[in-house]
Amino acid sequence: MSDTASARVAVTPRTALLALGDVALITLFVFLGQMEHGTQGLLMTTSPFLLGWLFVAPLAGLYDGRRRDLKATIGRTAGAWVGAALIGQALRATEFFPGGFAIAFVIVSILVGLVLLVPFRTAVAYTS
Repeated sequence: MSDTASARVAVTPRTALLALGDVALITLFVFLGQMEHGTQGLLMTTSPFLLGWLFVAPLAGLYDGRRRDLKATIGRTAGAWVGAALIGQALRATEFFPGGFAIAFVIVSILVGLVLLVPFRTAVAYTS
């Protein structure tokens, strides 16, 4: 692993907990949407959002192992989720993932993801 990549992702139990929580919450977001709309295919529907998150979150420093104050945690998490959701939505607009593109879902996905991820990340920052 290069120095740049290793600086962006700290291999620690805390980082693993954060990553697991993030994946669980993003999956919950998709699961709740599928329950609401009566659709199926959790893995294929979740994949574009997870790919977006796995690309953006390390760039935002969310897995670098540094402890941050609550304001920085909220700002970085929110910015990373908006970027990840936009990437996820762009991927859904391709032939490789189901769903297509709808501006209403872009807005809903951003808002629901923020409601799930920001409190989790804030709680971890507060208790660390």
